[in-house]
Amino acid sequence: MKRLLSLATALLVAVSAPVFAQKSFSIVTGTTGGVYFPLGGGLAQILQKHAGINANVEATAGSAENFFRLAKGQADIGFGQTDAAWDAVNGLDKFTGNKVGARALMVLYPNTMHLVTIEGSGINSIHDLRGKRVSTGPANSATEIMAIRALLAVGIDPDKDIKRERLSPAESTRAVRDRQLDAYWFVGGIPTPAITDLAATPGIRMRLIEYQKDVLENMVKRTGPIYVPITIPAKSYPGQEGNVGAVAVWNILFVREDMPVEVAYNITRATFQHRADLAAVHPEGKNIDLKWQVPGAAVIPFHPGAVKFFNEQGLKLK
Repeated sequence: MKRLLSLATALLVAVSAPVFAQKSFSIVTGTTGGVYFPLGGGLAQILQKHAGINANVEATAGSAENFFRLAKGQADIGFGQTDAAWDAVNGLDKFTGNKVGARALMVLYPNTMHLVTIEGSGINSIHDLRGKRVSTGPANSATEIMAIRALLAVGIDPDKDIKRERLSPAESTRAVRDRQLDAYWFVGGIPTPAITDLAATPGIRMRLIEYQKDVLENMVKRTGPIYVPITIPAKSYPGQEGNVGAVAVWNILFVREDMPVEVAYNITRATFQHRADLAAVHPEGKNIDLKWQVPGAAVIPFHPGAVKFFNEQGLKLK
């Protein structure tokens, strides 16, 4: 009998291991001109090398779309901002009536909202956007959510007071170069590749507009303490001579709430222990730190698999 049980166990392992290894996870990221996309590629390599998980990386419009895809069963792992996460899990704003079963694996780094223009646009403050051609980011992106909230904070109606476009950062950069767009918003890590490309364009001087003091208090009053002040350091982009005050929101890595505990644990462990590999892909990877993995930082609940891993690191998550 014992030999039969041992044989059965061995067969079960032999059958189940390849099935798990062949499981291909979908990692939803952001636009190709942003930071999520290259980090997603780095994450896929970490999971393959250190967790035995194959993963496909998909470019998307960003956070909101990523949560929509998760809800439809079209994604397993996603990058997202905590404002979009809060709305998704609680069925608010774009997710009204459609709560998403998402759970956080870890807090990543702060996403900074850039307000980008060029010399000669006539834009020196957020108030100067009235009547201008402005992109608020792709539809169903976290950039769109945050940009709209910033505009409303200073009394600018995004549908009436600006000539609104919904472009990716790469598309926005091309449109600004061609003088088809006056300014654009983008929420991403520092530096964001598309903004770097614009700043490095010969004959064009990129400008980042400081807007923090104009919008932060009102944004927090309207939505809660999701948004925080941040500074875009001088020299973050070619030709950027001084610091620029902006608004930021935390990024998280999230998964479906029904993901098995051990799978979520292995993904969290592999990603966190090899986060230096993410830093090699993009500088924002250096900001992933144990000190940010605290109750409430992710806004939405941590997955039990993540709780298990971080509690092993000495934290007290629930």
